[in-house]
Amino acid sequence: MEKGGVLRIGITCYPVYGGSGAVATELGIHLARRGHEVHFITYAQPFRLPYFMEGIYFHEVEVPSYPLFDHPPYPLALSVAMHDAAVHAKLDLLHVHYAIPHATSAWIAREMLGRSDFRFITTLHGTDITLVGQDPSFQAITRFSIDKSDGITAVSDFLRRETVEHFGIPAERIEVIPNFVDLELYRRDRYRCHRSAFTEPGEKIVMHVSNFRPVKRLEDVVRTFARISRSVPARLLLVGDGPDRGRAMRVAEEEGVESRVVFLGKQESVAELLACADLLLLPSETEAFGLAALEGMACGVPVVATDVGGVPEVVPHGEAGYLAPVGAIDEMADAAIELLSDPARWARASAAAREAAERYDARSIVPRYEAYYAEVLES
Repeated sequence: MEKGGVLRIGITCYPVYGGSGAVATELGIHLARRGHEVHFITYAQPFRLPYFMEGIYFHEVEVPSYPLFDHPPYPLALSVAMHDAAVHAKLDLLHVHYAIPHATSAWIAREMLGRSDFRFITTLHGTDITLVGQDPSFQAITRFSIDKSDGITAVSDFLRRETVEHFGIPAERIEVIPNFVDLELYRRDRYRCHRSAFTEPGEKIVMHVSNFRPVKRLEDVVRTFARISRSVPARLLLVGDGPDRGRAMRVAEEEGVESRVVFLGKQESVAELLACADLLLLPSETEAFGLAALEGMACGVPVVATDVGGVPEVVPHGEAGYLAPVGAIDEMADAAIELLSDPARWARASAAAREAAERYDARSIVPRYEAYYAEVLES
């Protein structure tokens, strides 16, 4: 560690569209702005990382193609890249996001370094614990990798409880540091709204942002919107992409709303789009936190979501929006119609959403990571 508390931090995440990669990248950006040196170590440049930013470096993990391997051994190549970055960039610690394979690779890299004093921290984000990690094929290695971490953080109280219950990690070893939002970037009054590009006069904008995986229940998004649109003139903007896109298109045709559903694909300027939205739909099967909900709320967008996982920790039910059971399409649609049909009620929910989001200001959450780094390094 350099004088003045400046750290050289290696960060590994999945660089693709999704919450864990977004949070890890934003964390790196904020840490660099606060004077630290950040080294991203992954197979592609993170999707929210600008092409150049002072204090940020990118180490691409190269996986050689060899006929012997049906599946290239990315976790091993990642371990080598972590090891090399630690040596050549003189890293103070590694911070990996998602338990497997990143924590496993970090442990191997530390063994390669032969330094028991080299620390790595694992941040648990959700499906690494609630879905993938509980698969019998991965449970033992997930438990091992978490347990070998020098520091463990979880993005919600819900996720800490899940980790304790399913992996036997003592609760006191897990620090809850929630996801965060840049309140200056995500705000309703920052951008000129491009509503006319998507809607006719008088129509509301209902939005969903995700990676379109089955856990996001994209079919429920479309069916809920179809019910909303029968009572309120509206358009559905779907931001993101993934395996359930085709199914969502077919459901839109079945419901007769295909002309009112707009697929925008993966977008870099999510904040600008959210600033135009009137409602965010998040009917997920499970959410460890609900980053899309937080970013929407910061832009003053009321949220209608499922009452699962860490979402109730983020979205105040009945104030900033409504929470309903998984699959309760009619209940979610009724709540959305009530909000969109009453301007005064919508305005109250919008203000409550922004106020709730202020508890997750990056300016207060990022220093908690810095304090945790110091604690782990001193241990």
